[in-house]
Amino acid sequence: MPWYFYLALKQLFPSGRRLPFFTLISVLGVGLGVALMLVSTSVMGGFGHQIKAMIIDTQGEVQIRGRGPIPATAAIEQAIRNVPAVAAASPFAQGVVMLEYDHRPAFPVIQGYDLARIGQVIPLERYLVAGALKDLDDDSVILSSLLARALGVQVGDQVSVYSPLMLERMKQNEVLLPRDVRVVGIFQIGHQQLDSSTVICSLRLMQDLYGLDNLIHGYNVRLRGGADADAAAAALNAALPPTAQALTWFESNADFQAVLSFERNMIFFLLTFIIVVAAFSITSSLLVTVVRKTREIGLLGAMGGKARHVAACFCFQGLLIGAAGTLAGLGFGFALLHYRNAVVQLIAKFTMGQEVFVKFYQFSQLPANTETKDVVIIMVFSVLASTLAGLIPAWRAARLKPVEALRSE
Repeated sequence: MPWYFYLALKQLFPSGRRLPFFTLISVLGVGLGVALMLVSTSVMGGFGHQIKAMIIDTQGEVQIRGRGPIPATAAIEQAIRNVPAVAAASPFAQGVVMLEYDHRPAFPVIQGYDLARIGQVIPLERYLVAGALKDLDDDSVILSSLLARALGVQVGDQVSVYSPLMLERMKQNEVLLPRDVRVVGIFQIGHQQLDSSTVICSLRLMQDLYGLDNLIHGYNVRLRGGADADAAAAALNAALPPTAQALTWFESNADFQAVLSFERNMIFFLLTFIIVVAAFSITSSLLVTVVRKTREIGLLGAMGGKARHVAACFCFQGLLIGAAGTLAGLGFGFALLHYRNAVVQLIAKFTMGQEVFVKFYQFSQLPANTETKDVVIIMVFSVLASTLAGLIPAWRAARLKPVEALRSE
């Protein structure tokens, strides 16, 4: 081992002594920054992963949309089935209606599905909290949980549905009465927007409400395991007529995904300043070491030590602090992620209570998804920042002239 590396180790971890205070503080500073960056990126990644699963469960990996209402022809369905990556497809139609119960109105999105085929694409039964999917027919609907709560509706109640078709008929001096339907189920996905403004019905009922006859708005497509959504969408677009377009789950929700990605990147960027502050503390502690050991540095130069070797000694100290802090931070971060739900429950217990916490924040289990690339980026950044923190002390030590250094008091 070169003497300057050995000297760096002895200065940071002197034998026969406890860990020096400055070394401990520097390592803990880097470790805290690494732990917070790891936890924040993992939690944000967990929310993103959970939202992705919700989107796929409610519309499939790929969604085919018409530029307007399109006919559900055998030719289109055969073109969809001919794509090898496609496992199943189900037609849908959707729009906005006014729902009224006991003089309380709401304006949810209504989605009509082919009840015989929807189970192959969207697992609706998994999200039912009341009622049964088998009871859904052309005269009934299933409401999302927050919508049902806002209207005061329970399974078995009847609600009135007002559609835009009523306004079109009024322009022709015709009167179209609202459609009275029975609520046969309540579902909860876990996404506030979907749970607060969604109605599910049969495709036939949706076509009647909007006067679509046999037209639909598109298809929800489920892919085979391991299939690439982008490649499948491209293959579908090549097979479909110009009136229809296939979009991946990401493209269908691009705006929302962009906001989520921006928030994640901003949190990561802001937390990098913790490591930057830790790097400044490393610089400060190493500068103190240079001042305290000025005569020793001068003696090294007088004995033939080159300036670059003296500089390498302090840069290596920054590298060691960064590596030790990174390892400590990863250990602490993964421990926090392992016990994250216990931490959330503890916070809820001492603040607003578990039930109120779930009501307002819509989760009781904190999701987490740690990606390898994020861990690698955090490790490289923290070690690099710590190593660069040793440059100023290294430059200061390298510039000391042996004669002047030996005269230092």
